[in-house]
Amino acid sequence: MRALANEIAKNLMLAGIGSLTILDHHLVTEDDLGSQFFISELHVGMNRAAAAASQVRALNPRVALSVDMENILLKPPEFYSMFDLIIATDLDFSPLSMINAACRFVNKPFYAAGSHGMYGFVFADLITHEFVIEREKSNLSTTVKAETMTRSIIAANAKDLNGKQIEMVTKREIYSPINLANTSPLQSEQVSSRRRKLQVSPLLTCLRALWEFQALRQQSLPSHSHPDLELFTKLATEKHKELQLPPETLRSEFLRSFLQNVGSEIAPVTAFLGGQVAQDIINVLGQREQPIQNFLLFDSEDSKGPVYALHPIFPSLDGRVV
Repeated sequence: MRALANEIAKNLMLAGIGSLTILDHHLVTEDDLGSQFFISELHVGMNRAAAAASQVRALNPRVALSVDMENILLKPPEFYSMFDLIIATDLDFSPLSMINAACRFVNKPFYAAGSHGMYGFVFADLITHEFVIEREKSNLSTTVKAETMTRSIIAANAKDLNGKQIEMVTKREIYSPINLANTSPLQSEQVSSRRRKLQVSPLLTCLRALWEFQALRQQSLPSHSHPDLELFTKLATEKHKELQLPPETLRSEFLRSFLQNVGSEIAPVTAFLGGQVAQDIINVLGQREQPIQNFLLFDSEDSKGPVYALHPIFPSLDGRVV
């Protein structure tokens, strides 16, 4: 229950969802007080989830709130089957991947989100998700077809609303787990020209480098030691090349800024990310509107939040790449 989890919980409670379980086995420290609005000095040394519970519950007493103080990494896959949707925040890549795999095992949608000072991300793996978009019916008929590599129109119906013909289009999105998305290339249209390559955020490179660093060093975050900085820079350069991005878009100034922000929490950033996650979840539960597909990145210095659809590329039966 760090700052980002607080924001997500706040928004979901105020939206009036049926029930919410908050889980955290860590204890409140003095460092938590600067960015988390559900706790105070009196809670230092208490379990984070238990300490925040009373303030979270006060937001909307009609929502059934539960608290779990166990380590999420000790939960079996069956644990996730009791929920409609699971959200993991501010975890390293290995536990995110493990939780995502457990959610897929029991066929439950999964979100991951994290903040690093001025930067952050949201990842969604809804496995297979159907949703409805309502729009004014045009003169052209909507046909059942594939729109993208992951999205298809599967049905279209019309209704009369106050004299207007409204079309309800049902679409289906196919998702990839985070361990595959993390090694997948950018979509072809994003690397089809130099101009488009220049628009890809270097934050994607830095996140991949951070997760690779965590796997190699068995530690959460890079320190400011020369060996750590050298390794992170090497990994970032490799990841940038794998994404087929121009070397000049991975500037030393951005690398320095990212490393200075890693592990920190800034309220406006966590508020933005928390709002994005909660709004997407509400839409997903109601099966309305296009959900995040599948990586949203947020760079508050540029005030940009691009979404990248990252999926493995497999050859189709007719030889095409899909």
